Amino acid sequence: MSLQPNTYLQVGKPAPDFSMLTTKNIETLDERVTLADYRGKWLILFFWPNDFTYVCPTEVTSFSEHVEEFRELDCEVLGVSTDSVHTHRAWIHTPREQNGIGPVNFPLASDYNKETAHAYGILDEETGAAYRGLFIIDPEGILRYQVVTDMNVGRSVDETSRVLQALQAGGLCPANWKPGMKTL
Repeated sequence: MSLQPNTYLQVGKPAPDFSMLTTKNIETLDERVTLADYRGKWLILFFWPNDFTYVCPTEVTSFSEHVEEFRELDCEVLGVSTDSVHTHRAWIHTPREQNGIGPVNFPLASDYNKETAHAYGILDEETGAAYRGLFIIDPEGILRYQVVTDMNVGRSVDETSRVLQALQAGGLCPANWKPGMKTL
């Protein structure tokens, strides 16, 4: 039986819950993370297809380099792929010049059973990998933004930050709105 994407995932509705192993404890790899762990904070939940590839490390390291800016906005970052936590650990322990990512400033979660990618409607059933999905979830667990790109196209951390700040501004933000500008 093939899995069908979650047709009920919708901006303005509760985000699907999840429970995944992470690299929070890089030695034991036994710490789980759930959506409830982020209650009271904004969450950027982003997926990439596979560790040890070409575009994926550019996104993970870029989010890692900007994670403090997101935390200043009361927002946490959680990265996810369908690779195992053991693969994530190997990727972290591999230097960037050898196709690794080195240490990162947020946990990498393993959706090894593919339930979370399926729930968020971004599972490529043929490959078992997740498309590049990015979701912004508000402090009450409501999905406020989603974007999914082809596996070959990386996302912009700057645009993600702009959208987060627009959502936090609480007003009508016109096209090309930037933080500090007036809302409508």
